[in-house]
Amino acid sequence: MILRLLFLIFIILPFTLLIVIPVQFILTRLNLPFWNILPKILYQMGCILFGIKVNVIGNLVKDKPVLLVANHISWADILALGSVANISFIAKSEIKKWPFIGFLASLQKTIFVERQRKKDSKRASNEMANRLASGNALVLFAEGGSDIGAHILPFRSALVGAAQNAMNEGGGKQILIQPVTIAYIKLQGLQVSRGDRMQLAWNRSNSAWQNIKQVLRRSVCEITISFAEPIVLGKDENRKIITKKCHAIVRKTHNELTRGALTLAKNKA
Repeated sequence: MILRLLFLIFIILPFTLLIVIPVQFILTRLNLPFWNILPKILYQMGCILFGIKVNVIGNLVKDKPVLLVANHISWADILALGSVANISFIAKSEIKKWPFIGFLASLQKTIFVERQRKKDSKRASNEMANRLASGNALVLFAEGGSDIGAHILPFRSALVGAAQNAMNEGGGKQILIQPVTIAYIKLQGLQVSRGDRMQLAWNRSNSAWQNIKQVLRRSVCEITISFAEPIVLGKDENRKIITKKCHAIVRKTHNELTRGALTLAKNKA
């Protein structure tokens, strides 16, 4: 833990404060290209800090409007996904108010959504439309919360519908919905048990800081991210049916990953 804290203090914090924040602020405000390079490096450094090894199956859709629909286990999901893909997140508005974290999230072009205010849906749809039209990949944690990672909660279809509405209003014909599975596979080289999942996941019984301290004390954790084949979402498609298809794919893949059935596929990817 001491070495990780030194890495945080002398490497990550100076890099963030002296390079990422000022440069990223300029890149995002001027809409300059390559804005996603620095966040990706920062996520990779975060994975090193917290002892996260990321394995990838499949490929992220590139150069096309795509909404990634993923399960959600912990805040570490964000580090893992951000370290291997050029993406922006869709997050609840409360995160924007978090000290420092909210500011960093805004620098990565996170779309903040007020779920309790229907009036905010129009703004969120317009912002999603602009991002998708420009070729950005957006990540939606469709469960609407996090679990201990033992099973996949039902997916919510509201923001999938918002993406569809954004596409229709923008004159587009279709966008791609790509199911993404996040699975915590190994801890210290051994298969993750149910007891391990209770510590790896942030189930809100502990504070965020308590969960971070738990993660800092643990050894290397392996996370597998599986990008499934994308599903076409046309203007006349039923968003609820598409969302259920995504849930079925993620649930099946998660079960296979946690049981080791996709080890061979992972090695070939």
